[in-house]
Amino acid sequence: MAVNINTVYTTVLYILNKEQRGYVTPTEFNSLAAQVQEEIFNSYFPDGNQVNRQNQNNTQNDTEFFNVFKDISYKLYPFEKSVAFTVNGGNWEYQGTGTIYKLGEIISTYTGQPQYESITELVSKSDYEKITRSKLTTPTKQYPLCFTRSGGVNDSVFITVSPNPNSLSINCLFKPTQPEWKFSLGSVGQYVYNSGSSVDFELDTAEQTNIITGILKYAGVIINDPTIIQTATQEAMKVEQNEKS
Repeated sequence: MAVNINTVYTTVLYILNKEQRGYVTPTEFNSLAAQVQEEIFNSYFPDGNQVNRQNQNNTQNDTEFFNVFKDISYKLYPFEKSVAFTVNGGNWEYQGTGTIYKLGEIISTYTGQPQYESITELVSKSDYEKITRSKLTTPTKQYPLCFTRSGGVNDSVFITVSPNPNSLSINCLFKPTQPEWKFSLGSVGQYVYNSGSSVDFELDTAEQTNIITGILKYAGVIINDPTIIQTATQEAMKVEQNEKS
């Protein structure tokens, strides 16, 4: 489930206005919301690696609802999709919506007899060129090879595969959509929340506290209030320590 953006914005405003410490406009809030969501999303990967090392050393709890590694993985599930790529100028390109963050398992499908659905190894461009030039190591339909590059209007992901398959499917991790608190102007110029056009945070509901404290930390910079920054930072550290302890 997503985190309601109006709940976050009204909470942030309530905390800031409680002691008349300032105000954050919708435009400022939307910028902070996007920044904080990206920071939280990016934190899953080093945190997951750290917890995974604990798992390997048998020092991590493995009960059903108290496994931190599974909790982090669960938060990433909504962003994981298996998508088909389309041929574009000899390369394969994702032409759907959303921005790809990481590539997972790459499956090259070769039709005919026999048919192959082969896991494709991803290597650097220099390694790809070295391997494909050698007759001893040249890729086959059973063991294809690929490399990636970025380009295009929306910084698309282009993939070159050897041998070239009939279709290409990749398990991808996508970036969350940027949240946005949309509004209209009321009769006296006030901001009126527009739920129909607003975009909620795509992070798990468990992240609501982290989102609010993260936004407050940056809001303190905007309104030039070090007390807000200090309080929000301390609260964020408490939450982080509690999650990792």
